Amino acid sequence: MMNCELLATCGALGYLEGDTYHKEPDCLESVKDLIRYLRHEDETRDVRQQLGAAQILQSDLLPILTQHRQDKPLFDAVIRLMVNLTQPALLCFGSVPKEPSFRHHFLQVLTYLQAYKETFASEKAFGVLSETLYELLQLGWEERQEEDNLLIERILLLVRNILHVPADPDQEKSIDDDASVHDQLLWAIHLSGLDDLLLFLASSSAEQQWSLHVLEIISLMFRDQNPEQLAGVGQGHLAQERSTDVAELEVLRQREMAEKKTRALQRGNRHSRFGGSYIVQGLKSIGERDVIFHKGLHNLQNYSSDMGKQRRRVPKRRQAAQELSTQRRSALNVRLFLRDFCSEFLENCYNRLMGSVKDHLLREKAQQHDETYYMWALAFFMAFNRAATFRPGLVSETLSVRTFHFVEQNLTNYYEMMLTDRKEAVSWARRMHLALKAYQELLATVNEMDTSSDEAVRESSRIIKNNIFYVMEYRELFLALFRKFDERCQPRSFLRDLVETTHLFLKMLERFCRSRGNLVVQNKRKKRKKKKKALDQPSASNNIPCSLEELEATWPALAEQLLCYGQAPQLSLDSVVPFDAASEVPVEEQRAEAMVRIQDCLLAGQAPQALSLLRSAREVWPEGDVFGCQDISPEEEIQLLKQILSAPLPRQQGPEEQGAEEEDEEEEEEEELQVVQVSEKEFNFLDYLRRSSSRRPPMWSPEEEAQLRELYLAHKDVEGQDVVDAILAHLPTAPRTRKQIIHQLVRLGLADSVKDFQRKGTHIVLWTEDQELELQRLFEEFQDSDDVLGHIMKNITAKRSRARIVDKLMALGLVTERRELYKKRRKKLAPSSSPNGEESLKNFCKEDTEEDNLSEEKSEEEEEEDLGADQAQGSSVLPTEDLGQNLHQEGFSAPLLWLQNCLIRVADDREEDGCSQSVPLVPLTEENEEAMENEQFQQLLSKLGVQPPASGQETFWRIPAKLSPTHLRRLAASLSQRKEEEKLQPELELEIHGEQGPGEEHRAQALRALLLARKKKAGLASPEGNSRTASLLKEGATDGKEQLKAAPKKRQLLDSDEEQEEDEGRSKAPEVGAPGIQKKKRFHIEDEDETD
Repeated sequence: MMNCELLATCGALGYLEGDTYHKEPDCLESVKDLIRYLRHEDETRDVRQQLGAAQILQSDLLPILTQHRQDKPLFDAVIRLMVNLTQPALLCFGSVPKEPSFRHHFLQVLTYLQAYKETFASEKAFGVLSETLYELLQLGWEERQEEDNLLIERILLLVRNILHVPADPDQEKSIDDDASVHDQLLWAIHLSGLDDLLLFLASSSAEQQWSLHVLEIISLMFRDQNPEQLAGVGQGHLAQERSTDVAELEVLRQREMAEKKTRALQRGNRHSRFGGSYIVQGLKSIGERDVIFHKGLHNLQNYSSDMGKQRRRVPKRRQAAQELSTQRRSALNVRLFLRDFCSEFLENCYNRLMGSVKDHLLREKAQQHDETYYMWALAFFMAFNRAATFRPGLVSETLSVRTFHFVEQNLTNYYEMMLTDRKEAVSWARRMHLALKAYQELLATVNEMDTSSDEAVRESSRIIKNNIFYVMEYRELFLALFRKFDERCQPRSFLRDLVETTHLFLKMLERFCRSRGNLVVQNKRKKRKKKKKALDQPSASNNIPCSLEELEATWPALAEQLLCYGQAPQLSLDSVVPFDAASEVPVEEQRAEAMVRIQDCLLAGQAPQALSLLRSAREVWPEGDVFGCQDISPEEEIQLLKQILSAPLPRQQGPEEQGAEEEDEEEEEEEELQVVQVSEKEFNFLDYLRRSSSRRPPMWSPEEEAQLRELYLAHKDVEGQDVVDAILAHLPTAPRTRKQIIHQLVRLGLADSVKDFQRKGTHIVLWTEDQELELQRLFEEFQDSDDVLGHIMKNITAKRSRARIVDKLMALGLVTERRELYKKRRKKLAPSSSPNGEESLKNFCKEDTEEDNLSEEKSEEEEEEDLGADQAQGSSVLPTEDLGQNLHQEGFSAPLLWLQNCLIRVADDREEDGCSQSVPLVPLTEENEEAMENEQFQQLLSKLGVQPPASGQETFWRIPAKLSPTHLRRLAASLSQRKEEEKLQPELELEIHGEQGPGEEHRAQALRALLLARKKKAGLASPEGNSRTASLLKEGATDGKEQLKAAPKKRQLLDSDEEQEEDEGRSKAPEVGAPGIQKKKRFHIEDEDETD
């Protein structure tokens, strides 16, 4: 049903009376409205379908085009509308739809396009187009307007669209030598003179902008033609063709008569009990006996073992690719016209047009996949030239080594895209077939040049072959195409052309090797190198001495230079820049690199540069006094440089080592480099032929299939091993590859897909219960050491990688973050201020080495978060207790209390529910919101293990699900102030003294937090005082538990205020005298157990 507005618009165009079309006054506006409707049509192309069903192009637009050509605005608008209506269906829908409803719309649009093509097959329509195009081309470039160029392009696009419409074989049912719709269209083009205009556009240097349009139109004109047959038309082959046709017709007639006679001799369908049964001698049945045939003897010739069997269904994704390109013989007059067109095109247009198209392709002025038209034209016209009168000069533009390289490059690209882009693999295979045809024709033309009588032509052929056979990629191309042939994407015609091209290449290579005594060719080999990363060893250099004695020997000369320049404090520092603010290298790595540069300057004997670099680095990195303090004396500066000279500094690796792939997860990692080594060698044709003709894998015998089935069933359920590896180890027959075994298992139905046997990156190693207990014991033993993970790896029984141990510790809840397992840093001391300056410098070197280890551990464990900022802070990061005390002093007591209550509440919920999930921290007061935006408060949250919001997805910080209730209560207890803790402790102990059970520690923490909140509300809380953790409370509770086991009374130990004063006085004693262990006095607070 046509839309009302669309129907009214079409009615306002005009009407046809006889052969005369009368346009309406609003005809131009109606055409523009139709263009607007097409611009806003939906995805089903409803407007296009309605206009096609109403036959607007046949009944209105084409008469307007032919009869109202003098109305230029209307003519331009009609051309625009016709270009839009005739554009290919693939452009309208993007691709052939797979959904049935959309596929129906696609086929409907294609039907209307075929009707448009049949209507255009008239001399009148193409006559108007050719006349208009001729008048526009007569204008010079200074007279031609932009509207004229647009009209030229639209006319060429309209011709392209009409020629692009595929034929409908079911409707036409045309045979050879019969005029199809496409032949009628070509004949109309010839009669209108449009072919001469195309030749002019192809040969004119001033019209190179239309070269791609012209090449596309020419390729569509010769779509169904065979160049060899087209070259032989009119050269005495007409009588031969007629005799061939008569012979074929006679064969068909004899076959039909034989079938009719056979049907007459056959018996009726009525069953005869005297038909008999026969034994076919020599033809075995399933057993050892001969086949018994139960039908008449006249049906014996049609006997097959497949009779009565159901054909095996092949899945759609495994079906063989279908042949799409068909060749037919057009009518004689059309073939004569096309032959003359080819001859004239080769003589006057081919070299210029192909050069212009190649320039457009290389400069990326063309659209995507336009190179396919170039390769089609190359293959077609070079084949026509070779079959007609072979003249290499006519195709000299594409007869060069550069053309071989261009075609080979595109062929390789299509081959790689076919393997990677599986959704469009069929399209890439078709493009690869075009490239293969072009490559085949290039080889055939070069081979034909060897038989030329001209010495220059033969010399050109020799030069081309010498360049082709020398390069390795040309020789290995066909072998790769054979190995990766896929019948699901590539049709049999591709395989046939590949075999013919390979045969031609081998024949040319053999002849070339025989004509030459020896042939030197290029050889490329990928060599893999494995190097161990030496993180702690300095890089090898020519100016680095090997021993400390040599360093001591070189120091006096350097000391004299440093004494001369050390007295000049205003040494020029402009040329020395130790820090690059725009670099992506972290600040810590740049600091270590500056230290290495100072050492390199000293080793090279450049004392002034080393001194300047040291002073510049001191200004950039004053913290920690690593490069000396600001008021350092010249003598101390020289002593510091001596320590730098002899220090074992960690040196960064080269760029080729940094770019290599890390393979090992251990501390000593290996990196693998692939180096392509290019060399020359003498070519041996027999070895190349033997390698190219590698045999196919042997077929599987029934015995081998039975063994494979038994091995698979025996090893498929065994954990910890790969079933294919087990089969390879136990298969007693001929050696098979892993791929062959997997495919055979799929064919036998033992597996559903090849993906079931994909190797995992790392095998999952199961932990036993004893190993988990051992890991917990080792963690508790070494959790207070500097390198927890290192001690665990040294003492664990079952050796595992660092990443696996870290993952298991996190799974057991022993740690919450990976950074808790990093090596603890030592405080950095200035070499000048410390009496042991050399030891401080070694500590600095050790810290840099630990930073490198941390970066390796980050890549090994595949952490996504960036730890560089935390590493750069070093010892400046405050612990949790100090952060909490600073926040108390800054007035964040209420937000800290809110955070503490949130942690305790989440811990209680997780104990009651028995499950864990991340809980957001939602600040409901303005004071809490300000605290959540404070940088120091966020740092405290990170230390506590609270996760920041994900970028673009979350808003609030979240308490992660991996934190256990016990750990949450410990974190909440660490947020209290020490003075209030001491004040509340006696009262808290009295309240929780009578509680029993395993949760009394949790009860104590909850009551302490509640009392603290009450006193804060009453104004009793004070932000001043020394902070103290809740470890004393935990210690008291632990001691109380021990007392419960020994006596019926509870005893808990609390420190007194007097002891605290004594402790403060005694804490200064170790600074003067020898350190000693001071015992504290303790009060025993005893309460009787409550009885009912």
